[in-house]
Amino acid sequence: MPQPIRSLKPRQFRLGTSVGFLAPVLLFSVGCGRELPQLVRDVLRAEVEAWLARRVESLHDPDGWLSVVGLDWLEPGENTFGGGPTNDVVFPGEGVPERAGAFILEGDSVRMEVEPGVQVTYQGEPVSSMVLASPGMRRPVSVLMGSLRWQVIERQDLTGIRVRDTASAAVQAFEGIERFPVSLSWRIPARFDRSDPPRVIEVPNVLGQISEQESPGAIVFRVDGERLRLDVTGDPEGGSFFIVFGDQTNGSETYGGGRFLSVDAPDEKGRTFVDFNLAYNPPCVFTPFATCPLPTPQNRLPVGIEAGEKAYH
Repeated sequence: MPQPIRSLKPRQFRLGTSVGFLAPVLLFSVGCGRELPQLVRDVLRAEVEAWLARRVESLHDPDGWLSVVGLDWLEPGENTFGGGPTNDVVFPGEGVPERAGAFILEGDSVRMEVEPGVQVTYQGEPVSSMVLASPGMRRPVSVLMGSLRWQVIERQDLTGIRVRDTASAAVQAFEGIERFPVSLSWRIPARFDRSDPPRVIEVPNVLGQISEQESPGAIVFRVDGERLRLDVTGDPEGGSFFIVFGDQTNGSETYGGGRFLSVDAPDEKGRTFVDFNLAYNPPCVFTPFATCPLPTPQNRLPVGIEAGEKAYH
């Protein structure tokens, strides 16, 4: 599954009391081609702008994707780590000891052994030997050395060490993401086409791996009169769906590997909206050390979606 950007999930469009219960009726009645009432337009635009501000804030976070500076896959047995180029796992940055220690991969467990005199901490306390990941642990632990922090990640048969630098130059230099102008014509009424039972779809990622994920159905909508559909993942009872999609702007104006989108789960009549103003870049846009999912063939749209985030350079 994709690693979500922290605090990324958009606040969904639950309209305030200024619009009241009339808003959903208005929105579904006006359709794609007619003008929205001004009050509704203002509320929706404010929601989109607020989400965009939270999105930028999450990327400024020292623990966000811009801080990811390394990912190395471990081999069974001992894997040395440190700043020296002869280590199996080379940590970037200045002031990193030539050899800081070793990661020992044994089956599904990873243990860290720290060299004497090297300051590595966990929850503020120095550690010399520690299990970073094992089948009995709820989640891998994160340890620190100076501005660097790292933890174990697993991708099917691969086990690796992902490194973050909280003082990353990419975080310091980040000034936002270019995006298409917010246009409410890209907030499109959609219908949820439920699969009963749920289908299993094969989702590729940038590593060349394929993961099987359960899809409860697809959202169906129209762009310029053309009927389109996107398979979703997630639980309809969970409040929202997750979508990885591609379109005809990929590789030119937007990232070649597609974009991500969250969509509200449908109401009791199967109605929802797909708002492409909230289409956002996957982590691979910000760091080469992410393992992003890619759009499935059925989620590559034959039209250009000129909404949401553009490619980040």
